[in-house]
Amino acid sequence: MAFAWKTAGITYNRYLAVAARTVRRSLKEGPRLQAERRGEMDLRFAKWQGGKQGDMKNLGEANEAAMAQVAKEQ
Repeated sequence: MAFAWKTAGITYNRYLAVAARTVRRSLKEGPRLQAERRGEMDLRFAKWQGGKQGDMKNLGEANEAAMAQVAKEQ
């Protein structure tokens, strides 16, 4: 039996991001605000090709864009 996130065509990290966002949104107002602050990402990454670094991108924004793209394709 295949995992649901694999069948949906998303990575495990994206699956975890969606699950975490769902749990945060289900909380009451006070705890929800605290959990949303903890869920903010401030990580950056860059792809390297041919020994040269590409543009730096925010990991959170890149994940959101990728999830939106997957949702659009379905």
